[in-house]
Amino acid sequence: MTNSCLPPRPPKGNDRYDAVSYTPYPSNIPRARRRVAQLAVDWGHPDVAGDAALLASELCTNALLHGCLRDRLFRVETSLTGNALRVAVTDPRGERFPYPPTPVADDQFGRGLLIVRALANRWSVEKLTVGKTVWAELEMRGDLDV
Repeated sequence: MTNSCLPPRPPKGNDRYDAVSYTPYPSNIPRARRRVAQLAVDWGHPDVAGDAALLASELCTNALLHGCLRDRLFRVETSLTGNALRVAVTDPRGERFPYPPTPVADDQFGRGLLIVRALANRWSVEKLTVGKTVWAELEMRGDLDV
């Protein structure tokens, strides 16, 4: 996969960027979630670590359930600019775009994007030549501490 979801501008000063590719197995969802949470803490924003981890978990789960192909990796990119922490997940299935459904009360699934929409200040999908990237951003308050 390519660097599909670089930060809006090249990292400079206190900006941060991290990318990891994972095999399409459920055991990698908690790995990605823990990494994103730890990055938020390491980058000086422990107050959003839980929300960032939940966004990563939901986006990775959607990629695994709806976007991954056997033996094709999915990628988790985390970036921090002066005003936003972005979690982006890229998978190889560009023809399957996510949409927030209207779940019925006893549905066991189908609320992931509703959670993303509720937590994130912004989220969107970018179609790539091969695959797609779904990203969500949390606004940061104040300056970076690191």
